[in-house]
Amino acid sequence: MRSFINKKVQTIKPSGIRKFFDIASEMEDVISLGVGEPDFDTPWHIRDEGIYALQKGQTFYTSNAGLMELRKAITETLSAKYDLNYSPEKEVLVTVGGSEAIDLALRATLDPGDEVIFTEPSYVSYLPCIQLADGVPVAIPLKEENEFRLTAEELRAAITPKSKVLILSFPNNPTGAIMLKEDLEAIAEIVLEHDLMVITDEIYAELTYYDEAKHFSIAALPGMLERTVYINGFSKAYAMTGWRLGYCCGPEEIMREMIKIHQFAIMAAPTTSQYAGITALRNGDADVEAMRESYNQRRRFLMHELERIGLPCFEPFGAFYVFPNISEFGLSSEEFAMQLIQSQKVAVVPGTAFGESGEGFIRISYAYSIQELKVAFQRLELFVEELRARKQV
Repeated sequence: MRSFINKKVQTIKPSGIRKFFDIASEMEDVISLGVGEPDFDTPWHIRDEGIYALQKGQTFYTSNAGLMELRKAITETLSAKYDLNYSPEKEVLVTVGGSEAIDLALRATLDPGDEVIFTEPSYVSYLPCIQLADGVPVAIPLKEENEFRLTAEELRAAITPKSKVLILSFPNNPTGAIMLKEDLEAIAEIVLEHDLMVITDEIYAELTYYDEAKHFSIAALPGMLERTVYINGFSKAYAMTGWRLGYCCGPEEIMREMIKIHQFAIMAAPTTSQYAGITALRNGDADVEAMRESYNQRRRFLMHELERIGLPCFEPFGAFYVFPNISEFGLSSEEFAMQLIQSQKVAVVPGTAFGESGEGFIRISYAYSIQELKVAFQRLELFVEELRARKQV
């Protein structure tokens, strides 16, 4: 049968996140801190709108680009929060989660051999989506000493005559790193100088904890809106992972081609989810703030615990992950994660699931209750003490 399978697909590795999730699912008394999914239920008023849509029989296809009312709600939200101004008629596409938008943006813009620059550690979908779109991936390993931010020098060094697209993802999964406006200004200057297109994945935009500045999008900088595909969605901020609802915005010419692919592959995002999404955007700010405050409390708790047990970790100001350094133990990230789950029944994700530059780190999600996190860190402390005792023998 292997001869019938596409050779490009054969070379793509399964997600390293799912590997440990599957191991954890088969063990008893495991605390899993691996999956990046909110532990909150979708707020009731958002669920009610989805239920009401079903009761009214709103179960038919929408426009390929999505309900116009939802597209208007998206543009109103982006304008009010991030100073991004798009036409709901021509520059917005509602997708099946943010992941579909990433795939569409790459397939609509890449020709074989075009180079795509992206940062590592990175969300697990970027590399395979680049490969499936016949692009050439060019990873920039980000550094812990720079708080995993992309610097202008790093970007400039990665650019070649074949460079076409830069993928940005801040706040970042898996590191929790953010980019401030001044960081993005330096990046935008190089993007304009080298005539690159940007895909900016801002799915965690609402989940930032930096006191001095709100989240800022590179698309809001002069000259960037017309060369950027902006991606966001409902999964993280509104606890709507299972609703599979995302969106992207960008120049009309690019969006037209993305809609074309979406039309033939998907048709339209789920109708029920789209009606719920309208309510989320128009009436969900208080829910988002309550969840954000809870995540921030957990973030502070984990930073305190990591310091207490002596695991170095830069302070992340976005998403709901910490990315501690475990290199002192002389184990690979995968070995550390495997021994931890076997010894203490705590599941984390090895940093290498997010690219080779994740070696020496693990990702811990704090999208779990404080009680679960307390128990998990008691177990993690025992494991760390055991490893340190071994080193002294």
